[in-house]
Amino acid sequence: MADLTPNSSFSLTLRLQIPNRVGMLASVTHAIATTGGNLGQIDLIEQTRKESTRDITVDAASTEHAETIVQAVKALPDIKLLSVYDRTFNLHRGGKISITSRIPLKSVSDLAMAYTPGVGRICTAIAQDPEEVYNLTIKQNTVAIVTDGSAVLGLGNLGPAAALPVMEGKAMLFKEFAGLDAFPICLATQDTEEIIQAVKNIAPVFGGVNLEDIAAPRCFEIERRLREELDIPVFHDDQHGTAIVTLAALFNSLKLVHKSLAEIKIVINGAGAAGVAIARLLRKAGAEQIWMCDSKGIISTNRTDLTEEKLEFAVKGQGTLAGAMQGADVFIGVSAPGVLTPEMVQSMAKDPIIFAMANPIPEIQPELISKDVAIIATGRSDYPNQINNVLAFPGVFRGALDCRAQTITIKMYLEAASAIASLVKPSDLDREHIIPSVFDERVVTAVSAAVQRAAREEGIARN
Repeated sequence: MADLTPNSSFSLTLRLQIPNRVGMLASVTHAIATTGGNLGQIDLIEQTRKESTRDITVDAASTEHAETIVQAVKALPDIKLLSVYDRTFNLHRGGKISITSRIPLKSVSDLAMAYTPGVGRICTAIAQDPEEVYNLTIKQNTVAIVTDGSAVLGLGNLGPAAALPVMEGKAMLFKEFAGLDAFPICLATQDTEEIIQAVKNIAPVFGGVNLEDIAAPRCFEIERRLREELDIPVFHDDQHGTAIVTLAALFNSLKLVHKSLAEIKIVINGAGAAGVAIARLLRKAGAEQIWMCDSKGIISTNRTDLTEEKLEFAVKGQGTLAGAMQGADVFIGVSAPGVLTPEMVQSMAKDPIIFAMANPIPEIQPELISKDVAIIATGRSDYPNQINNVLAFPGVFRGALDCRAQTITIKMYLEAASAIASLVKPSDLDREHIIPSVFDERVVTAVSAAVQRAAREEGIARN
């Protein structure tokens, strides 16, 4: 199901030479509007008596749509298109992150302390007391973002090089939201044992490891083993970040419809890393009736093709997603575009809750069911109720590193979800506001505090 909504991920800047005559600029804006483009900023670059040069920003819905807009502008008489550039590609050009020095090197004495010979004293101090690595190096504030490129966003197995832009973006989020230094580690292997060994070999540098975009079911084994074999926090964001924010949104949604977690029927469509992690966390939080579906329908005890993780959630019922949806209170989608129909939604219980989180195109377009549901959330920023992992992972790592937690636990996930949910005051809670904004500056502080509190209660905080 195509999504024709213009958005900033397909944003262009058109540089145009426009005659200084009445109506010429209007003809440009009209051409953009009639082809469905979303007009943004218009900047005057240069002006003479005869003509002006302007940069016009336009959002499109796809690469093809962008080309349609460009051709419509090109076809205008007397308007000269000087250049077109894709703003998203331009933003990524040269990479999005860099490493900078925290201290200036302006003299011989600065150099002697920062590097040789003075640095030798620091090396010796760490060799004599390994714990000093947390005080005397970047380790205390640094996270490795590790991927094998096998499940990049919703795009599939693109490999490590193509995964790098995502990992760079993740590093930006760590820095901007939590003040953590993070670095992309894109591994040229998709072998489970090789990945585990590679992460163990680089672990001395890092205070924590964020696993990212590693396909299921391999990701479960990699995370489990690394948690067993490393003494620093290991967190697979596609699993647990998604689960934490989903649970936070569900906590607040259920308040609005006056239902309890224990009594509702939940359907989860998508049984990969995110779907399994969400189901596990919902169970821990008190959910009792979870029906999970994959591309073959309901995960049933009658099926013989189930992984160990899927078997955890196998039910006696069998059939399709449409069958599972009948009488359900909550739908959680971490699957594919357009798999949910209005008819399925209409078969649900009273005041249904829909979390359609497939990105960039959700399981169902919110416009199709806005009158049939109590609440709808997506993973997108251009609809209300964005369920976004950035509400969880920066604060989780900030808290874990600050208290030197040995690992990250279920209790931390539950406390983090409650902390996120609590930031929406009862007076502000409504069907279009069930979760805080990703730009709410309270989020990282609240999640970090909740994680540290849980770590201390469980006796795994070393600070």
